[in-house]
Amino acid sequence: MKLLDRYILKKFLFSFLFTLLLIVFIITVIDVTEKNDYFIKHNLSWGEVLRYYYSFLPYMTNMVTPITVFITTVFVTSRLSQRTEIIAILGGGIHFIRFLTPYFIGSAIIALCSFVLTGWVLADANKSRVAFETQYIDGPLRTQSKHIHVKLSEDTYLYVGYYRSYNNSGSDITLETIRDYQLVEKLSAKSMRWVEENETWELQDWMNRKMDGLEETITHGASLELAFNLHPNDFIINPKLQEMLTLTELNDHIKNLSAKGTGILHVFLTEKYVRYMSPFAAILLTFMGVVVCARKSRGGVGLQIALGFILAIVYIALFLFAKGSATVKGNHLLLTVWTPNLLFGTISLVLYKLLPK
Repeated sequence: MKLLDRYILKKFLFSFLFTLLLIVFIITVIDVTEKNDYFIKHNLSWGEVLRYYYSFLPYMTNMVTPITVFITTVFVTSRLSQRTEIIAILGGGIHFIRFLTPYFIGSAIIALCSFVLTGWVLADANKSRVAFETQYIDGPLRTQSKHIHVKLSEDTYLYVGYYRSYNNSGSDITLETIRDYQLVEKLSAKSMRWVEENETWELQDWMNRKMDGLEETITHGASLELAFNLHPNDFIINPKLQEMLTLTELNDHIKNLSAKGTGILHVFLTEKYVRYMSPFAAILLTFMGVVVCARKSRGGVGLQIALGFILAIVYIALFLFAKGSATVKGNHLLLTVWTPNLLFGTISLVLYKLLPK
């Protein structure tokens, strides 16, 4: 590595660490202020609060890493530009792509660390964080789900019109058996409830239809107990479960949900795509930060840093909108999640073409 590479890389990494610590510190202070009432309400000790933030800080650090990389790039590059160091470097015969090399090395190191953290390391910390927030801040998970479709076996499908987790009961029940694309049995019930002692489901006011060619047999009754391949916990949707899974566990969970045909599959697919997108964003935003600030501005460093912050805010807004849209709608997940990167990548290439080299 040449002297120039070490010079830029050292500035880049040290500035990144300083900016990251500053941003995380500000966020932590704001978070403590917002949650202080909950700490007082539950009479938590300093030790319990510190243990919570021991797991909260890695999570927040990883979350703000891409945008911190962008702010760092803007700051370092604008200072080099205003001191005419970039002009001297390019005037010495160094190509602009070669000038970008230490930036890419630094951002690649950060992206790799971020990918390992978000993929495997942070899962245990997130379990402690989510458990604390569920117990003291968010409250217990009590869901009321509608229109649930579950694949119980290769040819058996369950539909629950409305499910209440607080008493483990559901209404508007349909259990269908389909073989060779033909409906061979359909069991309908007005309601069902979980029988804990037998680990079965009791159906009330049920009617069963069995089809054998042109023959149809109809039976009905007031109560019927069945053992489904289903537990009440399968109905409880933990909105933060995807954050507590390693990348390997997340992939296994996605396969399991795909086999059951559940309607929340898109939530976990979105999390998976974000985990790949976020580290790559660090490299992309580094490139954009350099091409935005490489040209010397008459407004000085302050104008370029202000422009960098504006772009950072726009990126955060786009990212949050894209992630929220993918989580809620569940359509075109990969494209939706990657939209901020694709948009900013296109803008970066246009700016690169227009930049005097």
